[in-house]
Amino acid sequence: MWGLGAALYLIGFYQRVAPAVITRELMGEFALGAAALGNLAAFYYYSYVAMQIPAGLLADRWGPRRVLTAGAAVAAAGTLLFALAPTYAAAGLGRLLIGGSVGVAFVSMLKLAGHWFAPTRFAMLSGLALACGVLGAVSAGVPLRFMVDAFGWHKVFGVAAALTGLLAVAIWLAVRDDPAERGYASHAPAPPARHAPVLASVRRALATRNVWLVFLISGAVSGPALTFGGLWGVPFLSTHYGITTSQASMITSLLLVCWAVAGPFVGALSDRLRRRKPLYVLGAVLATVGWCLALLVPNLPLPLLVALLAFTGAASSAVMVGFAIAKESAPAALAGTAGGIANMGNMLGGMIMQPAVGWILDRRWTGTFANGVRVYDFDAYRAGFSFMLVWLAAALLLLAFVRETHCRQTQ
Repeated sequence: MWGLGAALYLIGFYQRVAPAVITRELMGEFALGAAALGNLAAFYYYSYVAMQIPAGLLADRWGPRRVLTAGAAVAAAGTLLFALAPTYAAAGLGRLLIGGSVGVAFVSMLKLAGHWFAPTRFAMLSGLALACGVLGAVSAGVPLRFMVDAFGWHKVFGVAAALTGLLAVAIWLAVRDDPAERGYASHAPAPPARHAPVLASVRRALATRNVWLVFLISGAVSGPALTFGGLWGVPFLSTHYGITTSQASMITSLLLVCWAVAGPFVGALSDRLRRRKPLYVLGAVLATVGWCLALLVPNLPLPLLVALLAFTGAASSAVMVGFAIAKESAPAALAGTAGGIANMGNMLGGMIMQPAVGWILDRRWTGTFANGVRVYDFDAYRAGFSFMLVWLAAALLLLAFVRETHCRQTQ
């Protein structure tokens, strides 16, 4: 049940990170600068973020099975459009469809976890969800680069569209919203006799302080990993550390792998300690230190840089604890809505940071080209990455106001 939802989340992460590996092809084929490329990658985030609250409401009302099936079907159509896109506008529309459709996956997974697993497993499952997603991101690293080199990016994304369509069929046939549909006892509280109006549900969830604090903090903690690993890390590393695109993809994939591997352990540790806030704070502080060293200090020895990025990725996995905080702080009947709000904030970081870094790079560009593609110097990247770090520093201040839930439903 949960695994098929996780498969759509895996595909969503693959689509999120893929532009980082084909930046050269996209910039050359559509004649893009950094700002335009950042916007093309961020089209995914625009629709993904916009779908988070609706996805939570739909999961609460229609159930994860219907929502996941529809999401996978639309994702398949968007991927096919992106693969066949003759123009920048068509490619952008494809990215919009992909982002909005896979945006239902994470919230639906959380909803399924609340029904099919004991509450004491929720934070661990949130971490496992991240692990599944980052597995998709890793497949969009070196493996995608090899496939693009061998077959071309259009054919590779065409195959991805077909596989996503098959997943839609599998979800409809196999997934059930609640164990009661298969004759088992459910872990979820009894559903309300009737659902409150949509806006009233959103207002009620946002009236909980922890929910909107997690909304603001999550984007700052996950945004640098999504921005560096999902778009700007590969050109930065290949330009300023003299390595190939494939080697740079391996390093950004390592960052994401460490993020994924650490997630379940952080979640399980939080469940075991019955504490949420200390791990969230510790992870955010360590991530801030790691990003400052890796992005602002020039000419680091490559082994040290790789170790820093791996460490920072692992520290950033603490963001998953925030989903448990949001779910436990909101009314139980609004678990999907609270999860959608939290994930909306989570993706807000990548949505804003990716094009913002590109915009700053274009402002700092010195006019250098290499094989028809713009090349940006280290000072330009440092200025762009500094924007991410300022947001992260502000999130550390907001963490002080988050209330501990002690791993129990407070409403």
